[in-house]
Amino acid sequence: MSSAAAKRQGDAGQGEVLPVIQLSSSVVFPFDVVSIQLQEGEALPPPAGEEETTVLAVYPRRARARLPSLETIYPVGVVCRVVQRIAMPQGAVQAVFQGQTRAVIRSLSVDGASVSATVVRVPPDLEAGGGSDRAVVEILDLLHDYLPQDGTYPEDLETILRMNVRGPGRFADLVAAYLHLPLPCKREILASEDSTRRLALVRDALQEEIARWNVDSDVQKKVRTQIEQRQKEQYLRQQMRVIRRELGEEESGEGEGDELMERLARARLPRESREVAEREIRRLRSVPVSSAEYQVIRTYVGWLLDLPWRRRSRDRHDLKEARRILDARHAALPRMKERILEHLAVRCLKPDQRGPVLCLVGPPGVGKTSLGRSVAEALGRKFVRMSVGGLRDEAEIKGHRRTYVGAMPGKVIQLLKRAGTKNPVLQIDEVDKMGSDFRGDPASAILEVLDSEVNSEFRDHYLDVGFDLSQVVFLATANLVDPIPAALRDRLEIVRLEGYTREEKLAIARGHMIPRAMDSNGLRAGQMHFTPAGLGALIDGHTREAGLREMDRKLHAVCRKVATRRVQGETAPVTVGKRRLSELLGPAPYRSDSAGRAPEVGVATGLAWTAVGGTLLTIEATRMPGRGAILVTGHLGEVMQESARAALSYVRSNCEEFEISSGAFRRCDIHIHFPEGATPKDGPSAGVAIATCVASLFTGRAVRSDLAMTGEITLKGRVLEVGGIKEKLLAAYRAGLRTVLIPKGNVPELSEIPPEVRRSIEIVPTEDVMQNICEALLNIVVAQPSDLDEVVAVQPAFARPPPPQPRGREPEPR
Repeated sequence: MSSAAAKRQGDAGQGEVLPVIQLSSSVVFPFDVVSIQLQEGEALPPPAGEEETTVLAVYPRRARARLPSLETIYPVGVVCRVVQRIAMPQGAVQAVFQGQTRAVIRSLSVDGASVSATVVRVPPDLEAGGGSDRAVVEILDLLHDYLPQDGTYPEDLETILRMNVRGPGRFADLVAAYLHLPLPCKREILASEDSTRRLALVRDALQEEIARWNVDSDVQKKVRTQIEQRQKEQYLRQQMRVIRRELGEEESGEGEGDELMERLARARLPRESREVAEREIRRLRSVPVSSAEYQVIRTYVGWLLDLPWRRRSRDRHDLKEARRILDARHAALPRMKERILEHLAVRCLKPDQRGPVLCLVGPPGVGKTSLGRSVAEALGRKFVRMSVGGLRDEAEIKGHRRTYVGAMPGKVIQLLKRAGTKNPVLQIDEVDKMGSDFRGDPASAILEVLDSEVNSEFRDHYLDVGFDLSQVVFLATANLVDPIPAALRDRLEIVRLEGYTREEKLAIARGHMIPRAMDSNGLRAGQMHFTPAGLGALIDGHTREAGLREMDRKLHAVCRKVATRRVQGETAPVTVGKRRLSELLGPAPYRSDSAGRAPEVGVATGLAWTAVGGTLLTIEATRMPGRGAILVTGHLGEVMQESARAALSYVRSNCEEFEISSGAFRRCDIHIHFPEGATPKDGPSAGVAIATCVASLFTGRAVRSDLAMTGEITLKGRVLEVGGIKEKLLAAYRAGLRTVLIPKGNVPELSEIPPEVRRSIEIVPTEDVMQNICEALLNIVVAQPSDLDEVVAVQPAFARPPPPQPRGREPEPR
């Protein structure tokens, strides 16, 4: 120890005070000489005259702090003698350190940028330990395996280490100093005072290095093998190309296979699809281009690469914009718009919501398909549609297997490829018109497509890999609910579109249909104009439908007539009123007011619901000499025939109240007829009208021509509620009727009736058939042939005063 060090040393209990240098790039072991280029922050204390500088080298546990502390460094350092210091360019210092002995750090003191430590040197006798010979032998064996693996070590390093076994502790330090071990491992070995533990640490480090080298060696071997295999395959393929070229044969799909592999590398296919595509491309490379199998494989791989496995469009979450789009595209339909906005609002709050599939049910021409387009535009998604009307083959939905000639994917996969995104709005039209035969049941395939529990792994027969349909927004359309299979109907939320009123048709025609018809036929704004009376005459006299298609055809017909006249030289603007409309389209096929016909005995007007909306149902009854037989004609179903028998039984059982002779029914045959016999008719809602028609026939009192009725009849005379009330009232409104009798049980449905319909029609709820008959029959009795029945030509006891007549109409004769 130098005299300066002796001066710094205090009492034996307090230890020795030395300046501290924190080394982060290297480790100095006792008796080791190391040249280190000091980094920033690793400054040496200035030399004290001619004496050599002695410092304590400490080492950080993790990241090096600017100033060391007992928490950031290892508790054991190395007392080092600075043998030499050399000034380097740019202010760097190269220093040579000679390790002397370990020292346990007791405390640290900081004075500005310099740090000093109070240490106690570890005596050499504490470094020795018994029972370490076995660990030394193990380390020597490990060195025998480890050193030849790394070519950076000298060839005689093992011999040098074997010749310097001068104690277990010294041997452990010597091995750790020579080997390229990680810095944390070396610091851990240095910080251990026990020689046995140091030997164990060195042994464990050698074992880890050997294991890591074995893994690296295996990886390099496999990589080298794969590279050699690819080079071999490339060499053989090049030979095959040369051989085929010499033989004059066509080349195989090598070039196209490489191109497909490049596309596959760019595509983000799921794992299963990627593995299938790689396997098929490898097959493609070995198949000649002239082979039929080549085209099959090429088409299949093309489908896999073209599908939007991960491409999706971003949703628009703006309800105000969605409402604006719906109002701009569609007039009326407030309930339908509200339901669509609710659907969009839920998707805004929960984008991954798997909600119900909306099924738009309504007559043709009410705008079901255009509503689907508006939903797609409101969401900011692509719109695709497919029609399943008349579909009988399940393979049209799920595709054919590749073993079939000309096999292709199903319509669902084809539409997704056309859309280019995995989350379009897909509308399935006419789900009520699907069939089934020996080729399969398309409804079951559609069920798998729409079921949110299984469509995340939809498997097309052609692709035979899973495709995620859970992000597709499905819509369905139908004209009727009953023909939809029960299992499929259970997964649909039925939303009805009943039809349009006259005022709604006027607004739609002026805002949408007339400008579109003029543009389609080459007419510009100002060249043709509809007056309110002319447009009203077109709606009332030339169309009689729930939707808008017939009106659209008539508007196009008018525009074609005007375009023809302009080409022929009539360039003046055309104003289409009622008179000009008759010139262009001819006489109106429909009467605008059904109440214009005279009341008749045995003729009543009912209301029916059909696939194209509500309609009027005329019922006629007559009698002739006979024996009490009943004949019902008009292409009727079983339900309507039963309603006719029940109505006749009710009238016969109440003949005393109607002032009808009991023998009248035995002396005549009754014929009930529904005109338009070519049209099939069925349903229970005509029972009340039939009973009124029969009562009119036997009492001789005419039925009001401005009145229609609907309701199911019972033998006890009760009127039961029926369906389709809104469609039936719209039909009566279009026909110009003034009074409609409905079952009392249908009164809650009147809240859905448009206000203009309720203002124009007197709606009378009834719950008894007698009340219906009293409302419908006039008080005047028309004489009937005396040989059939004795009719009392006075007001019967069951009759009551007629209902008040609407304003502006002459009262019926009493």
